[in-house]
Amino acid sequence: MAHIANGRDTGNCVSLLRVNSANSSQSNMLILQESCTDPTASFVIYAPVDIVAMNVVLNGGDPDYVALLPSGFAILPDGTAATAGGIADSGSGGSLLTVAFQILVDSVPTAKLSLGSVATVNNLIACTVERIKASLSCETA
Repeated sequence: MAHIANGRDTGNCVSLLRVNSANSSQSNMLILQESCTDPTASFVIYAPVDIVAMNVVLNGGDPDYVALLPSGFAILPDGTAATAGGIADSGSGGSLLTVAFQILVDSVPTAKLSLGSVATVNNLIACTVERIKASLSCETA
């Protein structure tokens, strides 16, 4: 829906994305996403946003009333790249991946997590890491 550049690199931007889903409960959601990359790190941060709340903000309303639970990931070099004359060899070294999720499992603050909820979140993290690695053509280890 919207793409706002944030720096010189075309990948550095803030985007407002529409969710195309057969699931009717997701049809009223948008994704607010920021992505950024530079030589020190790359990250993608995103949060589902209610379409009505976002329309209020886009029409000049107070953004403090929009509930955000941001999630995302960051990829950083692991620092082991061999250098030749101060220039890093692009085939050496590895990367560190950090994945973070904020998920509302239960609206009651004192509620205890069920084993099913823990298993769902564990599966979400594992699948996300595998998809990121696959998109970067990484070896699975």
